[in-house]
Amino acid sequence: MAVTPVIRPATEADRPALYEICLRTADNGSDASQLYSDPHLPGYIWAVPYQVLAPNFAFVLDGGEGAVGYVVSAPDTTAFAALLEREWWPDVRQRVAGHVPSRANDERALSLIRKPEPKDPAMLAPYPAHLHINLLPPWQRGGWGRRLIETELTALRAQGVPGLHLGVSAGNAKVLGFYEKLGFREVARPGSIYMGMRL
Repeated sequence: MAVTPVIRPATEADRPALYEICLRTADNGSDASQLYSDPHLPGYIWAVPYQVLAPNFAFVLDGGEGAVGYVVSAPDTTAFAALLEREWWPDVRQRVAGHVPSRANDERALSLIRKPEPKDPAMLAPYPAHLHINLLPPWQRGGWGRRLIETELTALRAQGVPGLHLGVSAGNAKVLGFYEKLGFREVARPGSIYMGMRL
């Protein structure tokens, strides 16, 4: 009998899968394994700390044998950045302290770990939350991305969050239509494309 995929809260046991999914989608939705010499680098930034520090806003799509996609969010981006600085980055910085960049995206990731990029306060005022979503390629374009985001929106609305934003790299503009159909609109383009939604 075929197993029906389910969306459920992410748990500590899902952290290895979060690292893996993040790595295998970190090249604009495609596998970035060859771009990082340490397979944990993308997950340190864009996936695992959310499950650790904001578990009420971390969900996975479980295909029956474990997570095959995730959506994670921080309801207050400014507060989350401060929490990362206290409880996440010190340990991660120790882990990567001796890392010598040797692949294409190493230096960029290490730079973000050393000094995360601040967000524009003018964007955060109406859109204080942010999210990251990734699905392994076999699970993309099957409606699961929309369902994951709808699950996240429900959690954020229950918390009284007034709005959220997400970033899309300029090289991944093909996904803009997907977010627009969900109700996101472009709100800034300082390099990456930022899309926002009022809740």
